[in-house]
Amino acid sequence: QVQITESGGGAVQAGGSLRLACVASGRDGCRFDMSWYRQGPGKERELLSSIDSFGNAKSADSVKGRFIISLDGAQNTVYLQMNSLKPEDTAMYYCKVDGLRCGSSWFRRNYWGQGTQVTVSS
Repeated sequence: QVQITESGGGAVQAGGSLRLACVASGRDGCRFDMSWYRQGPGKERELLSSIDSFGNAKSADSVKGRFIISLDGAQNTVYLQMNSLKPEDTAMYYCKVDGLRCGSSWFRRNYWGQGTQVTVSS
């Protein structure tokens, strides 16, 4: 059973920063490809950034230059550094496992974390 634990959310004023962390576990010997999403009030869930187990990353245009995704592969942990936060960044932020890399094999997966709330005040 894959477990996903997110942390780092909270309340911050506009212009501030937060760093979210997502730890994936439950597949010894495998590495994880992961993504960060968010869902604001009354909005659809939005893909922010993805990173594979080799550290190849991509981000949505809406957060490029402000949000940075990074990987600690040894710890199966993905971080989302969020800078210059705006009130419109207020949302529940979710981590998702997109795939498992086990040896030379890759398996597509869709495992979601419970989310961590980010609230940005003006």
